[in-house]
Amino acid sequence: MIWNPSEGIDLGFFVIRYYSLMFVVAFSLGWFIMKKIFEREGLPLEKLDTLFVWTVIATLVGARLGHVLFYQPELLKDDFLNVFLPFRTQPKFEFTGFQGLASHGAAIAIIITMYFYSKKVVQKPMLWVLDRVVIPVSCGAIFVRIGNFFNSEIVGKVTNSNFGIRFIRDSYSNKDAMSMTGLNNVNDAFNAIITDPKYARYLADVPAKHPAQLYEAAGYVLVFAILFFLYWKTNTREKHGLLFGYFLVLLWTVRFLVEYVKESQGGFENSLGLFSTGQWLSIPFILIGIYFIFVAEKPVQVE
Repeated sequence: MIWNPSEGIDLGFFVIRYYSLMFVVAFSLGWFIMKKIFEREGLPLEKLDTLFVWTVIATLVGARLGHVLFYQPELLKDDFLNVFLPFRTQPKFEFTGFQGLASHGAAIAIIITMYFYSKKVVQKPMLWVLDRVVIPVSCGAIFVRIGNFFNSEIVGKVTNSNFGIRFIRDSYSNKDAMSMTGLNNVNDAFNAIITDPKYARYLADVPAKHPAQLYEAAGYVLVFAILFFLYWKTNTREKHGLLFGYFLVLLWTVRFLVEYVKESQGGFENSLGLFSTGQWLSIPFILIGIYFIFVAEKPVQVE
């Protein structure tokens, strides 16, 4: 299979990029799920609006800072503005969008944000909040990875298996495609490489790779289903920290396993060896999750 999606839905005056659309879907579903939880718990919905805004900001800021700190720390010195703004200034000024978001950074930022939310807004124990917010977070993670698939990024290693997909936009940049074909439209250029025999040599150089994004998304579907079931159909929610612990163990185990078929994302893995950067960053989350599973207790009711 040759994967060559357009960059988004072209409305003529504006292009809705699939990656951005997947974030909108993720946050929208997250809001809907938390609304149902708030209604079940008898909490005022105006506090949900605050949770939504804080979570969106924490996710985007944390994911961006996490990528820079864990995978691209040289940006702090070489192009500091690119850390926070959607363009690079080195070696020349160029609009890039926010390229590089790390889920580990988003997770840390969300946990910190939930501490302040629990104290300042909802007046509930922090673990009570985390036990519930991990359900929409695990759902959102599914669509973020689908967005990565549309972007042909975070691809897997080369494979000869039947699961392999030829990510043409991973092999060639937009500029490459237009230069090779002489066409000024990006989508036309990529379509020409695929369909025009003149450019068959370029297509032949595109290897099949594991669709690691889809593997990860499928794993997150399972994580979401388990957490959703445990919250709505069992008494697991009554033990503070138990759902949060399951979330950490399940989600980051999926991430750890999928890393085996992913291409290297860089970072500090060459210094430590054995595992990838993503795997090293997942291990602390898994261990913390195991801890919360074993220490979770039902709160004592004060009469």
